[in-house]
Amino acid sequence: MSFKRSIGKLGLKLGRWRTVNNVPTDLGNAVCIVAPHTAIADFFVGMYFYCYYDMKFKVMIKKEFFKPVLGWLLKKIGGIPVNRGHRNHLVEQMVDMFNQNQDTHLIICPEGTRKKVNHWKKGFYVIAEGAKVPILLGFIDYKKRYCGIERIFYPTGDYEKDLAEIWDYYKSIKVMGKHPEQFNLYEQYEQ
Repeated sequence: MSFKRSIGKLGLKLGRWRTVNNVPTDLGNAVCIVAPHTAIADFFVGMYFYCYYDMKFKVMIKKEFFKPVLGWLLKKIGGIPVNRGHRNHLVEQMVDMFNQNQDTHLIICPEGTRKKVNHWKKGFYVIAEGAKVPILLGFIDYKKRYCGIERIFYPTGDYEKDLAEIWDYYKSIKVMGKHPEQFNLYEQYEQ
C-alpha cells in the first residue's frame, strides 16, 4: 500500500468513516460535487477519501488560506487558490486545468461556503459542461459516518432540470452535515 493510501486509510479509520466509491478507474476527468458542506472538517474527510482510493484531485480553496507553509502544503495536495471577490475567468481556468491533467477530479462544494445558503452556485455545472466531463455526486454524512461517491451524472445542458435531478439524489440519500442547520437543500428544493 502506498504512503498516500496509508494516510487515507488511517484518517478514515480514526474518524470511523465507512466509504463507497462507484467511480470506474477509467472514467477520466470529472467534477466532483460534495454536499453537504457545513464544516472545515469536510475537507479532511474528502482528502482522506481521495487518498484512500488513490485518485488524483484538485480542490478550489479561497486564497486567504494560502499563507506561507500552509499555502505550500495546500498546493502540494491539489489546492487551487481562488479569489472569490473578483471576476477572474475561473471557469476557463478550470477547463484549462482539465486540458492539462488526466484522470483528475475537481472537487467543488456547490454551496460555495460552509454557511447556510439559499441557492447553490452554478460554477460546478458550467465547468463540467465547458470541460465536457461528468459530475460525480459525492456526499459526507456525519450521522451515519458514511462518505463517498455513488453516482455519476452527465449534464444535459438543461441546468434547471439537471439541478432538480441532482437535488432529488441528495434528498433521497438523506445526508446530514456536521452542522445540519447549515444545510439548506431541502428548504430550497421545496421552493
